[in-house]
Amino acid sequence: MAQRDREDPHRPSRRRGQGELESQVLGALREAQAPVTAAWVQERLGGDLAYTTVVTILTRLLAKDAVARERRGRSFVWRPTADVAGLAALKMRRLLDGESDREAVLASFVTALPPDDEQVLRALLETAHATDGVDATDGVDGVGGADGVPDGTED
Repeated sequence: MAQRDREDPHRPSRRRGQGELESQVLGALREAQAPVTAAWVQERLGGDLAYTTVVTILTRLLAKDAVARERRGRSFVWRPTADVAGLAALKMRRLLDGESDREAVLASFVTALPPDDEQVLRALLETAHATDGVDATDGVDGVGGADGVPDGTED
């Protein structure tokens, strides 16, 4: 009798959260020292995941440019091209790209951030723009206009 059958048969099996399995597969790939097969990923994750489930997740990650594959013999080997944070960022960008009013979505996102996350975001923007020679605070809180010129002096 299977382990699940010995447990409460009326208790539903635990469902994974959205994206949890993708994160686990990506994490397993990042632990590998070289490109690996889907069977290796399946073994690494353990549990009762079907081989076809692992291949489906890998294929979805491939479509999201989070992994790459190359043919080796009659099968494929897989390697990560993004980490878990990169995958989350990709999902956020895709959601944003699907909206017609990007500014409204970003404004809603930023205003809902806790103060600590807002400070992290501001610091990241400042770092990113420092390499471009742009002050990330321009246009924020009335400090400057969208073109970087102090308010009231635009041409």
